[in-house]
Amino acid sequence: MDESVIDRAVYAELRNTTGAEFAAELADTFIEEAPGMLAELRAAHADGNAERFRRAAHSLKSNGRIFGAVKLTTLAREFELKGLDADPAGDLACLAALEAEYVRAAAELKALRNG
Repeated sequence: MDESVIDRAVYAELRNTTGAEFAAELADTFIEEAPGMLAELRAAHADGNAERFRRAAHSLKSNGRIFGAVKLTTLAREFELKGLDADPAGDLACLAALEAEYVRAAAELKALRNG
């Protein structure tokens, strides 16, 4: 990977604080549950449900921050703060970017937990 998706210092601190095994379990849980959070974000967007949208974005932001997934956290935070936008096409493009960033973060977390 040419650019780190996960802040190594944040992940190292998590490992030091919780232990390598528990940090790996947390990473596995995030990898498994984040797709549901992303689906909830999309569904809330499609339904126009601003509160569900904000909560899903908050969950992604908070979980991403635990692992040092900087860009994922930033993108989710932007959704949390701005909520549903008046530009549905722009929101969909941002959702796609967030989903792509999750894929990158999950791949790097898998490598870190195994390495």
